[in-house]
Amino acid sequence: MWAIEDGQRYTGCNEGNFARTALSARSFSISNCPACDGALRFAKSYGDHMVLQRGPQRAVIWGYTDKDFQTISADIDGINGTVTTISVNGMWKLKLNPMTDEGPFNITVSTKAEGNITLHDVLFGDVWICSGAANMGFSMSRVNDSDNEISSAMAYNKIRILHVLYEESDASLIDLQTLHTPWSIPTEDLVSNFSAVCYLYGEYISRHHNYPIGLIETDSDDNDTSIQSWISSSSVTRCGKPTRNDTSGAYNSMINPLLTMTIYGAIWFQGESDIEEANKYGCHLQTLINDWRTLSHHFSLSETSNTFPFGIVQIGPNFHNYNVIGPVPDLRWSQTAKVGYLPNPTLPNTFLAITFDLPEFTPTSHRLHPKYKQDVAERLGLASLAVAYGVKGIYYQGPFPTSYKYSKRFDELTIEYDHGKTVLDVRVGAFYFDVCCSRNSTTTCGPHDSWVSTFITEHSDTTVTIATLSCYERHVVGVRYNWRESPCEFKMCQIYGRDNDLPAPQFSVGVALW
Repeated sequence: MWAIEDGQRYTGCNEGNFARTALSARSFSISNCPACDGALRFAKSYGDHMVLQRGPQRAVIWGYTDKDFQTISADIDGINGTVTTISVNGMWKLKLNPMTDEGPFNITVSTKAEGNITLHDVLFGDVWICSGAANMGFSMSRVNDSDNEISSAMAYNKIRILHVLYEESDASLIDLQTLHTPWSIPTEDLVSNFSAVCYLYGEYISRHHNYPIGLIETDSDDNDTSIQSWISSSSVTRCGKPTRNDTSGAYNSMINPLLTMTIYGAIWFQGESDIEEANKYGCHLQTLINDWRTLSHHFSLSETSNTFPFGIVQIGPNFHNYNVIGPVPDLRWSQTAKVGYLPNPTLPNTFLAITFDLPEFTPTSHRLHPKYKQDVAERLGLASLAVAYGVKGIYYQGPFPTSYKYSKRFDELTIEYDHGKTVLDVRVGAFYFDVCCSRNSTTTCGPHDSWVSTFITEHSDTTVTIATLSCYERHVVGVRYNWRESPCEFKMCQIYGRDNDLPAPQFSVGVALW
């Protein structure tokens, strides 16, 4: 339950509403409890065939009862001990003992007054939340080679799925309102309507870890929600006054009800609706991650880590025009806290999938929603192995600049990648680099200075040299790469890692760091 010793005050359940307030400097409130007067039952986020978080974390389960102050007990097929709690305000909450055996198991919750209820065919593995907007909601039925992907998905018998129906709420809900699909063993019909990135990511993790994976899809389907919709009302003002009508709506109905469940991590694919506020996105993303981590750690009785791994898919290309810059590169830059890669000190324990080289330039394409989700999931999964699972020796990022050598005499700038440790694959192309030219400054690129396209003049295994003569008599004060809305054809941007085939991230750096 929400234990008294855990510092909680319960204000009751009046006409179906339940409020919880923490006796601390920070206040948490939850309303609209759907059935506080219901008989013994589980919350909607639990069900037969589900995956609960494996040990060493302890899985948290909770639900409802119509009698207060009665002993609630739970056991897992009579093994690993019985755990008990006391019901309060029509609700109960339990931590199961840690389970490293995957099962399947039956979990029975019982009371003397109301009998018992059972979750059947429960597996213990890693639970991942998959959230975001239309790109996360892009279903398996729409991906490239979808029939084959859906058929192949049936081989992953340790993956289980839960699909939350998109809804928004003005108030923060304690339980899910409507399920698109309850916890299920995947079938072709269910997988075809499930998030492609989420399921393919689960496949990648499952191939490398021989234990169950639970995937919870909670996104806006085909609707493009803003990031502010996914942040709690207590945190969304940290980046200034909210600017969207959907503020906290998706969080209230689709995230808050899941935070009591113990999870391993989350992945995020969103950004299309925030392009016009690209410079604020970094603050909002950092707030969202910290928000989810803090609240899930609190509501799961400290079982979900307050630094749980968080994967981010960078927004992809748009129109088939290589000359358009626009705000999209700024949004991508903000998705890495203006560093260029993840993890970094501002966004620790995060990982990234780059997608700007995965366009779908066809008359019927979805542009910002391309169908090549297999590459997205594979890049995200590779990074997850290194960051979320700590697998050593994995090269999960594209090459990134580490030093710059400018020659005014020869009008050139030589850029070394990864301290000379990564062998580059330089592909065909012309103007992927820009240099900033300034008449008035020798140190910074200001708003009145000019970015001018340039080209690679030569390259070695670990360096590229670009021309700077386009600045003429002006000072060269900055360099950037791939600063375009749609920088290249499919997997044909200019710089990749030779050994991992991953694209070099976009970057922008001033002369002060040369």
